[in-house]
Amino acid sequence: MSARIRLKKFGTKKRPYYRIVVMDKRDPRDGKTIEELGYYHPIEAEDRQIQFDADKAKAWLEKGATVTDTVRRIFNKKNISIR
Repeated sequence: MSARIRLKKFGTKKRPYYRIVVMDKRDPRDGKTIEELGYYHPIEAEDRQIQFDADKAKAWLEKGATVTDTVRRIFNKKNISIR
């Protein structure tokens, strides 16, 4: 199984929010997750947009999980280094 850290979409039309999750890369976007790491609310105020567990994310990266481009940008905003 190849794990990927990516976003899972929730919310309504024009009011999206996302959870940062670990999923099998073959599963659909809103499919079953392995673990939830946090959330991303693009509409919220800047200081409340991103919340996630950095230790869990680093642990998954050490296990070999890959990261999507969008999640990579989110991690860079919070100064989480990715290989």
